[in-house]
Amino acid sequence: MIKRFVIALTLCAVGATTYLSPALAARPAASVELVGAGSTFDLPFFTKAFQVYCNRNQVCVNYQAIGSGAGIEQFTAKTVDFGASDVPMNPATELPAARKAGGPVLQIPIALGGVAIAYNIPGVKRGLHLTGSVIANIYLGITKYWDARPIKKLNPKIKLPHLKIVPAYRSDASGTSYIFTSYLADVSNPWQGNVGVGKLPAWPAGVGGKGNPGVAAIVQQTPGAIGYVELAYVLQNKMKDAMLQNRAGQWQFPTQLTVAAAAAQFKHVTPTSFSIVDAKGKKSYPICGYSWVLMFKHQTDATKGKALKKLMQWMVSTGQKYAGTLDYVPLPANIQKLAQSYLKTVTT
Repeated sequence: MIKRFVIALTLCAVGATTYLSPALAARPAASVELVGAGSTFDLPFFTKAFQVYCNRNQVCVNYQAIGSGAGIEQFTAKTVDFGASDVPMNPATELPAARKAGGPVLQIPIALGGVAIAYNIPGVKRGLHLTGSVIANIYLGITKYWDARPIKKLNPKIKLPHLKIVPAYRSDASGTSYIFTSYLADVSNPWQGNVGVGKLPAWPAGVGGKGNPGVAAIVQQTPGAIGYVELAYVLQNKMKDAMLQNRAGQWQFPTQLTVAAAAAQFKHVTPTSFSIVDAKGKKSYPICGYSWVLMFKHQTDATKGKALKKLMQWMVSTGQKYAGTLDYVPLPANIQKLAQSYLKTVTT
């Protein structure tokens, strides 16, 4: 499965179709072709949903999974019809630049998912216990071996090898990195003071990979590796992932239920108040986030604009059932309502 997503990411980067399944290769002739770019976090969901919509409506999408940062750049340059990012645009620089290029910008919640901590430790099964502070120290380069005392203390019944830890991180500007570093900054003062939060932070230790597929591949192929990977990639590729201690002191795997429990703690999510990491609640998984579609409020191409508006209205409502089949969490009803309210303002 991991090869599938790596291939899809490579093809998208050069402008080919998102995912060359037999069904998509035989798709009907499109009446409208749309182009999007950005988040790899969304790729499994977008691949399926766009394929279904294309087959039913002859409105087809070439989605380039190039990372949130690059997607924002392409959107601002107006080389794509929409962008996708796992963190809303920076209000100090990115948003003003986009507004200057194309007028008012809409940022619409499109997907909800968890970020799993995957690892490759020979002989160790799924369910290693890790805390946020231990993960931060691994990525700070302080905790270097899997049998280090802080990890052994959390896992007294597991025989951990004296194996060097290889932290894997995103080498591209990434909304998934933003979600992950936001969590680390919440739970670790040393992380907050030394690295902070960002789409492309200065990683103190580790090896970089492009996109969620790149990080997943490093973890799968490197004994001793650990990485933060969108939940759908981890579950679909049967990777081993950790149980994290949440804010209530409970140990939780990332699942649709624990991600939904975290999201339920935040009733009012907007492009300016969007973080849902380190949520309260015994059942909450602590590393979760929304992904966002970026659109210009006024669409200068009437045909494409109307098609894009209808597509996104479908994506945030009926299309969410496909998110649920791919290990994302369907958008909560209040977030679907918020998304639809934004989309109603689109003009052509």
